[in-house]
Amino acid sequence: MIKSILPALASGLFAITAVAQSQLDATHNELRALRDGVLDAMNKGDIDRQLSYLHTNVVVTWHNAEVSRGREGVRAYYNRLTSGPEKMVSAFRASITVDELTILHGDSTGIAFGSSTENFTLTSGRDFQLKGRWSATLVKEGGRWLIASLHASTNIFDNTLLNLAKKTAIWVGVFGLFGGVVLGWLLGRRRKVAVP
Repeated sequence: MIKSILPALASGLFAITAVAQSQLDATHNELRALRDGVLDAMNKGDIDRQLSYLHTNVVVTWHNAEVSRGREGVRAYYNRLTSGPEKMVSAFRASITVDELTILHGDSTGIAFGSSTENFTLTSGRDFQLKGRWSATLVKEGGRWLIASLHASTNIFDNTLLNLAKKTAIWVGVFGLFGGVVLGWLLGRRRKVAVP
């Protein structure tokens, strides 16, 4: 009797495991579609489409430590940088890498994290690349996965902007030193001429 039950039990467990794995695979495919859609919208500068992937109460912490709350808060930040009177960015492209599959907490919450490479063209014409890290909390609502929070960060000890500031400081120092030497020489010559 037990021998006849074991194959049926094993077969049932295998079927349950296969169904669970199939559901898990479907969930990760939905999350990949979210990632690809957001990235495509970002790289095309389509703010309305970007916002459609965000939860209505999303919280985004940007590289500059500014925080945007809600879709309209994200729109305001984006517009200020790319189209407002204080526009700083004229072009933007990004690529992201996910470190591992989204960590799922139940059927409707997940945490994803990875790295990013972001290419900026500033209104001044200067181009630079920023490498960073990101983490996101994802929620499934109304049958769709949405970004509920996103945190972007950059290495404060080694990044493009810091390196640019260091180079600028060096050049300012060199020109300041050169200017000081020339000014000192000119003042010294002037005093020699003025003394009888």
